[in-house]
Amino acid sequence: MIAKLVLTLVSPVVALVAAILGCGGVRWAANSRRLRTRLAAARLPVEPRRVDLREVDGLPDPVQRYFRRVLTDGQPLVAAVRLRHRGRFNIGDTVDRWKPIASDQRVITRRPGFVWDARVRMMPGLTVRVHDAYVAGEGILQAAVLGLLPVVDARGTPDLALGELMRFAAEAVWYPTALLPSQGVRWEGVDARSARATLADGPVNVTLLFTFDETGRIDAVRARARGRTVGKEVVPTPWQGRFWGYVERGGMQVPRYGEVAWLLPDRAKPYWRGRLTAIAYEFAS
Repeated sequence: MIAKLVLTLVSPVVALVAAILGCGGVRWAANSRRLRTRLAAARLPVEPRRVDLREVDGLPDPVQRYFRRVLTDGQPLVAAVRLRHRGRFNIGDTVDRWKPIASDQRVITRRPGFVWDARVRMMPGLTVRVHDAYVAGEGILQAAVLGLLPVVDARGTPDLALGELMRFAAEAVWYPTALLPSQGVRWEGVDARSARATLADGPVNVTLLFTFDETGRIDAVRARARGRTVGKEVVPTPWQGRFWGYVERGGMQVPRYGEVAWLLPDRAKPYWRGRLTAIAYEFAS
């Protein structure tokens, strides 16, 4: 009798929770499709279609070594890519609070753009869904509890567009043909192990410092300032991505692991650490 009473009371609650989860998932998936549709509509033809390593002649020495290390002469250029990562995301402000995260990302290389769709597991049964995107020159950041209750919805500001194009350029370690001069990147030497890269997309212009390890591969990318949300303010803060564990994928060498951090005055504050679980390329044809 007691068991039947408990079941009678609990069943409606379970059904309500399931309905909320289902509704949130449906709404979020629909929004993801809209963003990916906009991303696809912004695509431009990739030219040239194949890598000609003669174009890297005259670039700073570490940049030349990088391209000759990770690319093969004559291979097709990347037009689009789908990446999946798993890792941890730090939601803490003063104290680290790492939560599991899984993400699915679509990228186009011309014009530069991406849609990152992530799921952060706050606790069993409670997730926060996140969109981070750069679509047709617009930066977008959205987060919603269960995909239903918005906690962040920002888009269209110059600072956000700048930060998202920075992310595109830094993550080009996973689609390295996008860093070639023919794809609009200008390189400036700094020293034997580093160089600056500048990428422009319409009025949005970013410059990042790339450093290279002893094998010639990129091991870090830094920005002097990227917009960091602190309370209700956006504070320009030095920012860094680190990459390692290179593997061959699609005829190129790309990192399997990465970490992203804010470089605060007293310490580096990592907020994402993850590993590449899948990558699929669409090449220029």
